[in-house]
Amino acid sequence: CVLCGRTDDCPEKYGEKRTYVEYNLTVHYYCLLMSSGIWQRGEEDEGVDGFLIKDIRKEVNRAAKLKCNICKKKGASIGCVAPKCKRSYHFPCGLQRECIFQFMEDFRSYCWEHRPVQKFTDKEPRGASQCTICLDLVEHLPVYTVLKSPCCKNAWFHRECLQYQALSAGIFFFRCTVCNNKDKFQKEMLRMGIHIPERDASWELEENAYQDLLHCYQHCDVKRCLCKKGRDYNEPDSKWEIKRCQYCGSRGTHLACSSMKSWEQNWECMECRSIFAKSGKYSKRRKRSLAASEKTNGTTCLLEEPPPKSPRQSSGSPRSFLLQSSKIVCQNLSPCSHLELPASGRMTMSLSPVRSNRNWSLTQKHLREQRREVCNILKELKAQVKTKTTRLNINAENIWSNALKGFRQRNFSPTNTIEVDFSNCKNGSKTNTSAASKHHFFQLLMLHLQNSSLFEGSSGKNLSLDFQAIKENLYFEAGKMIAVSLVHGGPPPGFFSKTLFDCLVYGPENVKPALEDVADVDVAQTIQMIKYANSLSRLQSTLQDCCEFLAAAGCLRPVTALCDKNMLVDDILIYHVIKRITLPLESFRQGLKTLGVLEKMQMHPDAFSSILCHKPERLSAETICDLFTIHSSSDVNKLKGAGFWMGYLQDVESGESVVTFEDILLFVTGSCYIPSIGFDPEPTIKFLHIKYPIGKRLLNCLELPVTKTYEQFKNKMELTIRNTLRVERE
Repeated sequence: CVLCGRTDDCPEKYGEKRTYVEYNLTVHYYCLLMSSGIWQRGEEDEGVDGFLIKDIRKEVNRAAKLKCNICKKKGASIGCVAPKCKRSYHFPCGLQRECIFQFMEDFRSYCWEHRPVQKFTDKEPRGASQCTICLDLVEHLPVYTVLKSPCCKNAWFHRECLQYQALSAGIFFFRCTVCNNKDKFQKEMLRMGIHIPERDASWELEENAYQDLLHCYQHCDVKRCLCKKGRDYNEPDSKWEIKRCQYCGSRGTHLACSSMKSWEQNWECMECRSIFAKSGKYSKRRKRSLAASEKTNGTTCLLEEPPPKSPRQSSGSPRSFLLQSSKIVCQNLSPCSHLELPASGRMTMSLSPVRSNRNWSLTQKHLREQRREVCNILKELKAQVKTKTTRLNINAENIWSNALKGFRQRNFSPTNTIEVDFSNCKNGSKTNTSAASKHHFFQLLMLHLQNSSLFEGSSGKNLSLDFQAIKENLYFEAGKMIAVSLVHGGPPPGFFSKTLFDCLVYGPENVKPALEDVADVDVAQTIQMIKYANSLSRLQSTLQDCCEFLAAAGCLRPVTALCDKNMLVDDILIYHVIKRITLPLESFRQGLKTLGVLEKMQMHPDAFSSILCHKPERLSAETICDLFTIHSSSDVNKLKGAGFWMGYLQDVESGESVVTFEDILLFVTGSCYIPSIGFDPEPTIKFLHIKYPIGKRLLNCLELPVTKTYEQFKNKMELTIRNTLRVERE
């Protein structure tokens, strides 16, 4: 650069480095802008953005006579504008010495002694808070590297973060990340030396950035698409024309797949229908059973999923669809009709003992189908993960603090491949068995979150209200950790309550909590006393006793009739379970947006409910058998070995083995659970002429010996697996 003499090419620091061969000239844009003896005397297309070449030559000659007060070399083209200050310096030297350069009006520059500072009052809170751009901690100190928002009391930023944000957002989108103020925020940041380029945001300048908005959604999303040419096939003016949801337009169905006779009929997707059902604005359509489903051109048009049921029905609610064929029953089960209890422990339907076993197995089958769907969705999300690695150093005794530190480190990215080193705090040794350590880390992390103060409740948990956790942004980190765990092969959490899940998916305004959601015993007892008051005088007496609580909840109101208690109970529940935790919930939602997990939850609520609200299915002989694919060098070995393998799994299930299914999984894959995303690569079994079983964890491959008798096979399995795992534990 002819002004600063440096060869650095760093647009973020020095502006664009431009070379003009015809003039034998190279210059940094910021060096040119901030030089004290030059002005734009030409048009924008003349010289260098209006700076004439002859003026630049004159400025170079002028600066050649001035010595830089920082590096002591000639060519200092920038001077401090403070009266009587004679300091001159190069632009890069000024940055290094923490000078302020104002990219506005006359492009003034201030040296380190005369630079503008932000005012700090004695009442300003000391300590540290989170920079809302990089999410690292920033000290509340009146120093050059820290800037305070002029419009928010508790918003602090790193100067470097703000500069990068400004360069990316441009003058139209750069604003306070907390309150969204633009004018006041930009004015203060310009005064403090943040350069805000007068151009559109970087994301607006991407070529074809909004091309997707021009595309109409063309995909059939019903559970069973009848079109033989696939879900994306669309033939206008026929039964295979795709009709989009009349509310959101982001879901579709073939007319035939939803028994629609013509294009004029309206159709709503399950997500929109659920929202309207919960808000009470959805008018129930006429009930349609399988017998009433119509046929078009000889093809049976199976109905789409039935309208969503109320989240909590009384135990005697009629369920006519249970009388249909088993195939249809399994298809139409919704999360609220699962016979496997959600994590909240609520039973939402009452079945006779004659039907219970049959429907329990159907529900298990339905849950497996939903979990398979989640597995495929998570594999799509995993496509974002790159081969670049991020290493986390973890001590199992301090799992939370170590995980928090790792997730907050500057080089951590959810899209990097995660590797985990477990350290032993007693002797300082480290262990790293690649996938095994990562699986164990996520298992410990999910267990810690389940039992942490961020959640409350016995089994089905809701978010708690922890002000210290809000201050430290821990709810965001918890959501982020769960999202990262799901995509990177962690276990299904399985402890969300139905209410928490619905708040995340449908929005808190569309959710009606129940008494079981209240974890505070005193609050629950107060609600019960109001709910079961059998006279107006008893009700008023109860309200008098808890008037302070009602006033704090904003639920204090005159009660003139006994029936008023129902509305009062609903208001208390909504306040205590939902409104009270608005900040934690929003922060948790933001964390779950990591890697696009929340968006997929909202698109596939039934599927994600199976892993977030239901505990993982207990490992069984059938589960393990389905998990492994058998390969063998000969059909004889495969047939005989498969028989021994199945017999051994039956022994493990019946308790006739010292080995458990978890031990087998751990031996082969390094994980004692089946991740929601499944294993990659998929587990396989090979029968070979070897002495003992071998678990190849990098390949998820179990190599088994070919033996003459089942007893030999069983003994070798138990000896090898038990001893291998015992050595690993030691």
